[in-house]
Amino acid sequence: MSAPLLRRLPTTLVNRIAAGEVVERPASAVKELVENAIDAGAHRIAVTLKEGGRTFIAVVDDGVGMSPDELQLAVERHCTSKLPDDDLTHINMLGFRGEALPSIASVSRFTITSRPAGAESAWSLEIDGGAKAVPRPAAHPAGTRVEVRDLFFATPARLKFLKEPRTESGHVADAMRRLAMAHPAIAFRLESEERALIDLAAANPSLLEGDAARLERLGAIMGREFAENALAIDANREGFRLTGFAGLPTLNRPTSQHQYLFVNGRPVRDKLLAGAVRGAYQDFLARDRHPMVALFLEAPPEMVDVNVHPAKTEVRFRDAGIVRGLIVGALRTALTAAGHRASTTVSDAALGAFRPHTGYSNALPLGHGGGGSFLPRGLAEAAAQFMAPLDSLSARVEMPTGEIANGNYPLGVARAQLHETYIVAQTDQGVVIVDQHAAHERLLHERLKNQLEADGVKRQALLLPEVVELGEDGARRLAGRQAELAEMGLVLEPFGLGAVVVRETPAVLGEVDIQGLVRDLADELAEMGDHLALKEKVEQVCGTLACHTSVRAGRRLTVEEMNALLRQMEATPHSGQCNHGRPTYVELKLADIERLFGRR
Repeated sequence: MSAPLLRRLPTTLVNRIAAGEVVERPASAVKELVENAIDAGAHRIAVTLKEGGRTFIAVVDDGVGMSPDELQLAVERHCTSKLPDDDLTHINMLGFRGEALPSIASVSRFTITSRPAGAESAWSLEIDGGAKAVPRPAAHPAGTRVEVRDLFFATPARLKFLKEPRTESGHVADAMRRLAMAHPAIAFRLESEERALIDLAAANPSLLEGDAARLERLGAIMGREFAENALAIDANREGFRLTGFAGLPTLNRPTSQHQYLFVNGRPVRDKLLAGAVRGAYQDFLARDRHPMVALFLEAPPEMVDVNVHPAKTEVRFRDAGIVRGLIVGALRTALTAAGHRASTTVSDAALGAFRPHTGYSNALPLGHGGGGSFLPRGLAEAAAQFMAPLDSLSARVEMPTGEIANGNYPLGVARAQLHETYIVAQTDQGVVIVDQHAAHERLLHERLKNQLEADGVKRQALLLPEVVELGEDGARRLAGRQAELAEMGLVLEPFGLGAVVVRETPAVLGEVDIQGLVRDLADELAEMGDHLALKEKVEQVCGTLACHTSVRAGRRLTVEEMNALLRQMEATPHSGQCNHGRPTYVELKLADIERLFGRR
């Protein structure tokens, strides 16, 4: 049997092969089309779906539009206006490969209609499974409309992998939300089966200069809770700038799906960036909890490669260590500046758990008088003011011992201990309830970390050095970091081609699984590219030690001990949450308490 002849594949088949990488599902097609609209300078982008995008997708924008000649070029492979200098090291647009439109058109029934501003009429071009027709005049306002019908009809095998319409619509909405976060000046709308899934107005131009517009857009997408409990991020390092917002540790979720990362305005899913976020928060959250963040990295184009994959969701950095260090440092600086602050969701949840009790089988409405009539609003407010503390006394709180103390402490003055577990403190504005074990755990943890930073990591020599087999790549990777690892207390050296020998370990680790530690470290260095992983392990042990040596629930404290704990919390960073992300205290404002009793 003779070998088959070498031949060039038909253009239509080449486009369908390329579509397998570029267009994985309807969300992929929408992402590419919306990115084109953003690159075209659109101020409004509207997307319509039917059956989750399987049978119909329409993307309409008010961008610059295209002429008939540009329309024909736009659907040819590798035709683009986004690389004017043919320089792949300076990519300033979301799209640049010139693959999206021909790939989508090769697996669907595709129509693109466009009109440049000032043109007499629009032009429309139809493509059926890769077969291109001739452009014809059409009616359309300035901008572009792309319609995609019967997606994957030309590649039916791909249809079998699509999920239910509701699931596919959800993926489309997620892709659009990510793009909307990075572009608050653009209005976005998504409709599915005549129901609006996304409807975001463009930000007020007066807000675009600062962080207000971005936070407003993030709040609309990630929720009001995030906007109320987000810390502003703004840091620079060696030409890189990191901005955005990070949620307080007590505002956390069971998955990492609420972590949004952008590089030069492009939404990305990058292991390095995700690992940096995990590293920054690992001291404040349990392993199964994840923070909410939206971070925007501005990188010099020549320092980042976005041409890694046709989907353009992966990036590579020339110096990954700078980027990871910038993210970890910026997040930790913001968390430190937050001090003992905890998220407002903690007090909101506490208030939500309260239920007014009347002693009757049927609860009376709040504000209801015994005589069966409602108290007039003006009289209720006057009564509340009458019963409020006098101004001359509001700044002074009497200690349980009889001593008078200034009441302007943020966490107040201790008044009682409940169940030998919770400290009740009175502030000028309300009541603070402290979990004594969680609070003391955080205080000890910070003290241990400070000792490590002041005295360095003490090392313990092994009686018998231990050899760890890693393979040639892993051993070479660790050997290249010998000096940095030694600073963290781990002394090792190469032992043949594919192994290392460990001679000293960090003393704080105590009896440690050296084989597991070194192998995990080699894997994390391969993924993250720096030495922070070992530091994270040491800090994790600090948290464990703090948890086991802190004041336990069930121990009775004196008034002096309770107040000392409150003052230490006020002076200690991160004291608003324990090492596992749980709150150390709940604050109830006096106004909220009065509402519970119908006094407001």
